Amino acid sequence: MQVTFQYIYLLGVAILLPIILILFFIAKNKRKQTIKKLGDPHLVKLLIGNYRAASFLQKFICLFLATALLIVALANPRIPSGTKQVNRSGIEVMIVLDVSKSMLAQDVKPNRLERAKQMLSRLIDKLGNDNVGIIVFAGRAYLQMPLSNDLAAAKMYLGAATPASIPTQGTVINDALKMSYASFTAKDQKYKAVVLVSDGEDHDEGAVQTAKEMAAEGVVIYTVGVGSKEGAPIMDDVTQQIKVDENGNTVITKLNEAALQEIALNGQGDYQFFSSAEVNASNIVAKINTMDQRQLTSDSFMNYETLFQIFAGLALMLLLLELFVAETFTINSRKIKPVLTALFIMVTVCATAQTDKGLVKEGNTFYNSKDYGAAAERYSSAVIINPANVPARFNLGNALYKADKKEAAILAYDSTITVSKIPADQSKAYYNKGVVLQNSNQIPACIEAYKTALRISPNDDDARQNLQKALQKQKQDKKDDKKKDDNKDKDKKEDQKQKPQPSKLTPKEAEERLKALMQQEKNLQDKLRKNNAQSANQPQKDW
Repeated sequence: MQVTFQYIYLLGVAILLPIILILFFIAKNKRKQTIKKLGDPHLVKLLIGNYRAASFLQKFICLFLATALLIVALANPRIPSGTKQVNRSGIEVMIVLDVSKSMLAQDVKPNRLERAKQMLSRLIDKLGNDNVGIIVFAGRAYLQMPLSNDLAAAKMYLGAATPASIPTQGTVINDALKMSYASFTAKDQKYKAVVLVSDGEDHDEGAVQTAKEMAAEGVVIYTVGVGSKEGAPIMDDVTQQIKVDENGNTVITKLNEAALQEIALNGQGDYQFFSSAEVNASNIVAKINTMDQRQLTSDSFMNYETLFQIFAGLALMLLLLELFVAETFTINSRKIKPVLTALFIMVTVCATAQTDKGLVKEGNTFYNSKDYGAAAERYSSAVIINPANVPARFNLGNALYKADKKEAAILAYDSTITVSKIPADQSKAYYNKGVVLQNSNQIPACIEAYKTALRISPNDDDARQNLQKALQKQKQDKKDDKKKDDNKDKDKKEDQKQKPQPSKLTPKEAEERLKALMQQEKNLQDKLRKNNAQSANQPQKDW
C-alpha cells in the first residue's frame, strides 16, 4: 500500500538534519581541542574519569532521530483507505428538462413534469460511468448542475426542478440547447449527448438550426415527448386553478411531436414518445451505449488513514530518553531543543486540524445518508476543536436546516459570515440564510439576505431568482393584507346602520357636479374604444 504525504512541502524542514550533523562534528572536535588545552592527556583522563564518551554519541543519536521523526510527522504520512480515482470509459450526457407551466398538464398522471422526472431518474441510475449535467428551462435556461459523475447529486437536483425555479415563464428550447452545448467540457467532436425532455411547445424559433449546428460538432440529441396530442388544461400548482388566457378561455396545451422529431432528426439522434419511465430510460441508454466512448476520470474524494501519530509518538519517546542519558557535555542543546519543541507544537497543531477535518468528513457521510442529526453533531464537534473551520460552520447550518431546526441554522450561517474572510463563502452563507428565512415565511429578512448575497456576488443567478420570488411574495402579501383590510372596512360599514345625511349642496351645485360626472364618463368610453381599435397584437404566452 502506497504511503503519501499530505503536506509534502514541509519535508523541506529536513534541511535541519545536516545542520545538526555539522553541529555534532563541531562539538566533537571542540571537545578534543579542549582536552588538549587542559594539559597532560593522562592527567586530564584521570580528572574526567566519570565522563562516559558513549553517552555523547547516544544523546546525539536521540536528538537526530527525534528531529527526523518530527519532520516526517509534520508532513503527515498517510495511506489510502477509501475510494480511489478511477479511469473509466463513458461520455458526457447533458439532461435538458422543460419545467414550463405547460408541463403541469395532467394528461399524463400525475402530470407531465413528474413523469418526466421519474424517467430521468431511472436514466441517471442506468448511466453509471457517464458524466451527467442538468439544465432546466422555461422562458430562460439555467444550468442546474455542471457535468459530474456524482449521480446522487444529479438526482437531488432533478427532484428540486419545478416551474417555480424559473422566474420567466414560456418555452425556449433553442436557448436550452445552446446552453447545453456551452456546458460540455470535452473538445473532441464526439462523446457528447443531449437528452431533451419536453412537450414540444416552443415559443422561440431556431431550435432546429441549433440542433443541426450541434450535430456538426459531434453532439447527438435525443428527444422525449411528454403529453398527448389531444392536449389538456394547465393546473397552476400555486393557485390550484385552471389557467385561462386574456379572454377568459381555458388554455389547452398539446404535445408538439413534430417539433421534437425534427430536433432529434437534425441532431443525429432519436425521438421517443413517453410511454413508461423504465422503457424510455432503457431505450435511451441503449442508444447512448452504441456511441464511441472515451476515458473519463472521476473526481471523487479519497479517504486516508493518517500515520503522523506513530512518528510523533516515537519522537517524543526519543526526546524523553535523551533526558535520562547522563552526560555532562551537550551539543548546543539550548539552541537545538527549542527548535524541536517548536516542531512538536506544529505537529500537535496539524493533528488538531486533521481531527476537525476528519469530523467534517464523517459529518458529510452522515449528511449524504440523510442522518442530519448525526451530521450536525459531527460538524458541531469540529467547530469546538477548530472554531476557524468555516466549512464545518457552513455545513452545520445545512444539517440543522434539514433537521428542521431553522433558528439554529440561521445562527450557524451568521457565525459562518462572521468567521469567514472569503467573500464567496460569505455570499453562500447569506444565500442559504435567505432560503431558511424564506421557507420560514420571514420574507423581509430573506430579501435582505438575498440582496447582501448579490452585493457580494453579483453574478449569483440563484440568489437573483430567489430574490425575485421573495419580492413577488411580499407584493402579493401586501395585496392580500390590503384586500382583507378593505373587506373589514366594508363589513364594518354594512354593520353600521346610519341614517342618511341630508345633502348640503344647493340645487345649482348638484346640477354642475352631475354634468361634470357625465363628461368624465363620456371621455372614459371614448378612450376605451380607441384602445380596443389599436390592440391588434397577440399577448405573449407564459406557459
